Amino acid sequence: MTETKAAQFGRTDLPEKQQRALKSAIRWEIFTMCYTGMTITVVAFVLGGSQAMRTAWIEDMLSLTPQVAFLVAMIFVRRRPTRRHPYGLHRAMGVGHMVAGVALLVIGLNLAVESTIGLVSGEHPTIGTVKLFGHTVWLGWLMVAVMVVIVVGPVFIYGPAKARLAPVLHNKLLYADADMAKADWQTNAASIVGVLGIGVGWWWLDGAAAVFISLGIVWDGFRNTKGALLDLMDQRAATPDDKHAHPVANEILTLLHAQSWVADAAVRIRDLGQVLHVEAFVVPTGRKVRVAEVDAASEAIARLDWKVQDVVVIPVSQLPQEADDGRGE
Repeated sequence: MTETKAAQFGRTDLPEKQQRALKSAIRWEIFTMCYTGMTITVVAFVLGGSQAMRTAWIEDMLSLTPQVAFLVAMIFVRRRPTRRHPYGLHRAMGVGHMVAGVALLVIGLNLAVESTIGLVSGEHPTIGTVKLFGHTVWLGWLMVAVMVVIVVGPVFIYGPAKARLAPVLHNKLLYADADMAKADWQTNAASIVGVLGIGVGWWWLDGAAAVFISLGIVWDGFRNTKGALLDLMDQRAATPDDKHAHPVANEILTLLHAQSWVADAAVRIRDLGQVLHVEAFVVPTGRKVRVAEVDAASEAIARLDWKVQDVVVIPVSQLPQEADDGRGE
């Protein structure tokens, strides 16, 4: 891939910092898939009769969904806008986020129901023994050892790395992936509790742990589905964690109010998935506005942030009520 092609990101080219972050994010996603593939294989050999281990194993397989969605979406978001797709294909990232969220939600609900039925019906799981280096070892100890080791990757290695990259790229799918990875210790801890519960004769701990893990999957699915759906429905652009309005709105308003020909201004900003579409409404001080002034304002807004790839400056006599004028709700 040429340097120009690597930098291409929809209508514009990514700044150098974002180019490095994107390459790093792609490498981490590929590494995560390889790491998770190995953990899925290892856990499959020590599943035994523990329902908690089986649920944790399925969660590991589900955790591949965000990485696959991210890498597939990257194929589309780089493409430049066309007449058929005038805003580009940045929504592909939001669609990937939505698919990952729905998959987690549906399968999580199924696992929650299955685990609850097993717990209520009083199923007594058993864990046998295996021959290891000529010694008979309780399989539960191998389960615990495996779950302790495999949590290192998501919690201490690639989880924090993705969390650092997500704000740089303004990528909510990457942020959600990192958030799920950092919370992986809860799944591993619950599965260990379930296994040890079987070992001491508290069979119900295994079922309870399975329910806890499945509810965690449901929560991840619900949160990701909700966030992706709201973005696809064009909610106000927000930070990657969806906790605050995106700060670029205030920067744009400050810039517009500094123009001598602007009496008042407001903005509508939609998140297309990593990039933003800006509609800036301005009330001119006079009855006439020069095209050169509008073009200059549009170009100045685009220079504020690499994510601002589509800017429309619209002179109006009255600001739309739903537009953000910087004066709060």
